[in-house]
Amino acid sequence: MELDASLYWLGLALTPGLGARLTARLLARFGSPERVFRASLTELEACHLPAPVAQSLQGQRALSAAEKELAEVRKLGVQLLNWDEPAYSKLLRSIYDPPPLLYVRGDPSMLDRHVIAIVGTRRPTPYGNQVAERLGRDLAERGLVIASGLARGIDASAQRGACAASRGGVIGVLGTGIDLQYPKENRKLYAEVEKRGAIVSEFPLGTPPAPENFPIRNRIVAGVALGAVVVQGEQYSGSIITARLGMEFGREIYAVPGNVTEPMSFAPHQLIRQGAKLVSGWEDVIEELPTPVRTELFPVEEAPARERELLVEQAMGETERKIYALLKADESVHVDTLVESTGLNSSEVLAALCEMEMRGVVRQLPGKQFLRVLV
Repeated sequence: MELDASLYWLGLALTPGLGARLTARLLARFGSPERVFRASLTELEACHLPAPVAQSLQGQRALSAAEKELAEVRKLGVQLLNWDEPAYSKLLRSIYDPPPLLYVRGDPSMLDRHVIAIVGTRRPTPYGNQVAERLGRDLAERGLVIASGLARGIDASAQRGACAASRGGVIGVLGTGIDLQYPKENRKLYAEVEKRGAIVSEFPLGTPPAPENFPIRNRIVAGVALGAVVVQGEQYSGSIITARLGMEFGREIYAVPGNVTEPMSFAPHQLIRQGAKLVSGWEDVIEELPTPVRTELFPVEEAPARERELLVEQAMGETERKIYALLKADESVHVDTLVESTGLNSSEVLAALCEMEMRGVVRQLPGKQFLRVLV
């Protein structure tokens, strides 16, 4: 980005009282940040801005602050990404109030890849931590980027899992300035996320962790993602806010069930009642992704895939091989069909299916329907 353009974008971001929606209105009217600052007071007031905001823009008061901010941004090695640039997330750009300018540490291209958000409580149970870390790792291994808030608890566990994967990536969205590491115990994770992916904030440098910033941050977590997985959360958890924002944005919503006596199970159970997809493993997430996304993540490679299937079949007994040959990865088969086609009795078929399900090569759907798991 050119120096002058950076100053004008920062000037908009640093103008008091000018949020994302008013900025969008101005850019739609004038076409660029520079033209906004060159507009007359009459033109600015015609955009129905509050009088102090219009006067501040016309007087270009924020530009001197923007010069200092830009110098510090470059000193810290932070990148500025405005919504007109190719690396800016197309999904995020499509929401009703996308942040016009993002501060980014790490790889900005992570924002425009296939992203899944994993969110939850800051006070998880050991079960919640384990599930979040496993999902983060397993989904990243399939090439997805894991987005979360870099908060303690579920967010941190999901990002640790993603950082441990050999593929994929990770995005940490902050509710503070990008120069602050909050909470302090995540300092090591902060560095790892920057190395393996990107850290993002829309807040100016030095912005403290004020409570009102985190719901604002949540719309970015929901906005960059194809879907959001809620692992654990209490009745008034911020993860419910993220999920509801995701619903508004037309994203897939997933939830991990928990112990019905555990308060942290409230959020996922409520979301499941409202239609969220129940998640017990990475497969449940992948299944709901758009077909073009699944095709890109799992390209058809006939020879290697067949070699993997042969290895799986070699580890099976004769009964299991008969059943496995009748199963498909993209179309479920009812257990009665398997009984009829194999000539085995129902006890033999169910015992073999149970064994194969435990090994992860077969998956059961509601109604005694079975699928072959992609290997």
